[in-house]
Formats: sequence, structure tokens, C-alpha cells
Amino acid sequence: MSKFDAAYFDRSKVEIVAEKTLSNGWTRVSSYDIDYTDSRGEAHRLKREIYHRTPAACILLYDPKRDSVVLVRQFRLAAHLTDFPGWMIEVPAGLLDGDQPEEAIRREAMEETGFRVRDIRFLFKSFTAPGAVTEVVHFFVALIDAADRVTDGGGLADEHEDIQVFEIPLDDAMAMISAGEIYDAKTIILLQWAVMNRESLRGR
Repeated sequence: MSKFDAAYFDRSKVEIVAEKTLSNGWTRVSSYDIDYTDSRGEAHRLKREIYHRTPAACILLYDPKRDSVVLVRQFRLAAHLTDFPGWMIEVPAGLLDGDQPEEAIRREAMEETGFRVRDIRFLFKSFTAPGAVTEVVHFFVALIDAADRVTDGGGLADEHEDIQVFEIPLDDAMAMISAGEIYDAKTIILLQWAVMNRESLRGR
């Protein structure tokens, strides 16, 4: 670990003074008072609100023969409350719900798209909104072909999921990012990763 890294792993710079639960429904929301010592050695009392989200996983389903990806579209209230369309185009994703990440994402891929995932590869894990959300997302990629789709997908009826499934060329998906039609961070990350690694994926 470099000196730079060591300085930013110093947990003594942050002291939690108070925590208050604001909501404990679909996810727990807490208000924190913290004493934070900055890089100049000055201490400040800060207030933050944190959403305590459990770990999640997402996956890019890539067909190397067609150079295409399988994406889903579903309603997202947070997007609906902004100037963005509420029906977002995304990669399959979901909470781990106590399962191991690979097991969870296999389940989510089947529920959402109907594809049975066979060749799966873990890529990395990341925060997507570390300023306010504790959720850590595990990123995967899997190679598929048309024979791997064994059901229609569409999500779980008992959870009122309404998911559309479609397959498009990877280059078209990338163009949709530039056109503002794909604006989900995890999806953009995985599509860009696929473009950067397309030759190795097609050669596997």
C-alpha cells in the first residue's frame, strides 16, 4: 500500500457522533452526524443521510456469434421523477437476497430474460452512488446464444415486475448511450467493458 493509499484508509479521521433512523421500509435510511478531519488537519461536523442498501449483482449477456447483447426495459420511479423517461434500458440485475453473487445473478438473468447462463465470468465490484448509498454491485459477463433462452423471462408476476426483453447489436447499444437512450450507470459500464474486450470475448 502506498503512502497515498494509507492516508485515505485512516479511519481515525472520521468519528460517528450520532445516528438516527429516518425510515425503515423498503430500505433503511439514516441521518448521521460525523466529525471529519480533512487533509489539512481541520475538523468539521458534517451531516449526511445514507441509504442502507444490501449487495447486488448485474450481468451483461453477450452473444459472440451475433456480436449482440440482451438488455431489459423496466419502470424506475427515480428516473420518472426527473426529466428522464421512467422506463429504463438496463442489463439484468438484482439484490443478492443472501445468496452468493454468482448464484444470485444466474437467478436474476433467468427471471428477467429467460436465458440460462452457462459461461459466467466475474469482473469487478463497485459502488454506484457512494455519496449516499451503501450498495455494492458485483459485475458479471456471460456468453450466450439463442439456444440458451429457455423461457420468456419478463420478471416475477408476484413481485409485479413488468420487464421487456430485447437483443440488439453491441454497436447499436453503444450508440444508444450517445443518443441518451441508455442512461443507467451499470449498463453503460458493462457495455463499455464489452467494447474494450470484444475480441477476447469473441475468441473464447
